[in-house]
Amino acid sequence: MADEARIEAIEKRLARLERLLRVEEPVVAPSAPPPAQMPPPAPSREPVRAPDVNLEELFGGRVLAWLGGSAVVLGAVFFLVMAVSRGWIDEPTRVVLAFLGSTVLLGVALWLHERKGQTQASLALAAASFASLYASLVVGTVVYDLIPDAAGLAIAGLVGAVAAAIAVRWSSQVVGGIGILGALLAPVLVGAGTSSASLAFMALALVAAVAVLVWQEWAWLAFGSFVVGVPQLLDWLDGERHHLGPALGVLALFWALYVVAALAHEMRVPAQALRVSSAMLLFADVVLVAGAGWSLLHDAGRSAEATAWVLGVAAAHVALGLATFRGRISPQVGALLLAIGTAISAIGFALALSGPALVVGWAVHAVLLAWVAQRTQDERATVGALGFLALALGHVLVFEAPPDALAHGLHDAAQGLIGVAVVAVAAALASRLVVGAPTPWRELLESVAAGLLVYLVSVGIVDASGATAAGSTQSGQLLLSAFWSATGVAAVVAGLLADRRRLRLGGLGLLGIAIFKVFLVDLATLESIYRVGSFVGLGLLLIGCAFAYQRVRREVAP
Repeated sequence: MADEARIEAIEKRLARLERLLRVEEPVVAPSAPPPAQMPPPAPSREPVRAPDVNLEELFGGRVLAWLGGSAVVLGAVFFLVMAVSRGWIDEPTRVVLAFLGSTVLLGVALWLHERKGQTQASLALAAASFASLYASLVVGTVVYDLIPDAAGLAIAGLVGAVAAAIAVRWSSQVVGGIGILGALLAPVLVGAGTSSASLAFMALALVAAVAVLVWQEWAWLAFGSFVVGVPQLLDWLDGERHHLGPALGVLALFWALYVVAALAHEMRVPAQALRVSSAMLLFADVVLVAGAGWSLLHDAGRSAEATAWVLGVAAAHVALGLATFRGRISPQVGALLLAIGTAISAIGFALALSGPALVVGWAVHAVLLAWVAQRTQDERATVGALGFLALALGHVLVFEAPPDALAHGLHDAAQGLIGVAVVAVAAALASRLVVGAPTPWRELLESVAAGLLVYLVSVGIVDASGATAAGSTQSGQLLLSAFWSATGVAAVVAGLLADRRRLRLGGLGLLGIAIFKVFLVDLATLESIYRVGSFVGLGLLLIGCAFAYQRVRREVAP
């Protein structure tokens, strides 16, 4: 009992202390629900504004540098020209001063770039120094003959390598624009003429430009090199017409350089879509090489070799296009090379061949382009295939088997029949390969192949009946009407059985042509017995076709 009393007293004391201290039990607030997750803010639909162009900075920092570098180059050239014309200093001193001035410019440019940062002034000075060095080399080697050709070209190669390295390292279009294009123009600016040495200096500068294009996607540099270099090349070729071997070799070398210039960056940095600049440069290059080579050989009286040159250029592009399909480069580049090659080869075939051989060549082109279309899924190749097929068909219908052969026969049966057969086979093969709008193109080409097959048999019947240019034969026209009628009925029946509407419509169309011929042509031209046979035969076939049409339709309807 004592313990219980003690405990009760302690509890009373604690209660009294709590009242004195006013201690209350903390009220636990109910946990608030987690805040609902707000959706991410919608992206702003306001167009992103391009940064404003600071005209003052553009003019003061870049344009002045470009103009200054160009002025330095022109000033150095003018100094050399004026010193020569006025005889102020002797030739070796002029060349030494030009080299020293150009080297000092390069040293100042390197110092400014490394110590003061990438300033436009350092880039312009470097570009001017490279162009001036090239001009000095051309003057000392070609104009004054002070430097041996081998040494001059070796030094020029070194200058070009340094210029390309700096343009790539600094990623400077100023160095590429003024330095390399100025080097390409150096033989023209210093009046070095069109000698082989001048062309060699220009070729080395072009190699430097190609080296830069491997690392930098500067389309303007590729086109600038082409525009600056081609006139000098053509001028040199005009003076080398009597040396066809070296001239064609140099032309092939420049073709390779411009191909590399067009595809260098494509090979290093593949792109899904073909760059327009690369396509345009390739096209301009092939026109230059094929046209210039053909002109040189044709003017020399070598027509066969001129045609072979065009076909060789075409074969080179086709081979290059096939090779690119296995590499890292975009498939569209390979398709373009194949298209260019086939287009040039079509011209070569037209120059070299005639008659069925030309038709065969164009038909092969059509099938090849259709295969390229299937391989690359490029509708442009399909259009090219249709174009070549139209060329082959037009040639056949104009020369080998014109429409009047249905009345007078063929002038040359072998050529006419082979031409029609080749185009029919090409249309059938192309119909299985084309892409783009597959169903319409395929149906069109299949219809063309079927129509040409009917045309082949038709002209064969007329020619075999003995028709000549003087007139047709009664038996030939009767057989032709019978063939068209029977073939039309067969096509309608086959279309009914196979449930192919296009085949039925084709048969009905051929029957319509046969009816037109019998009622209008045969009635007016055939003699009585042949006229009777024509009408009776057509009538029986039409009745049979109507019976088959209704019979098969009733069987299919349930």
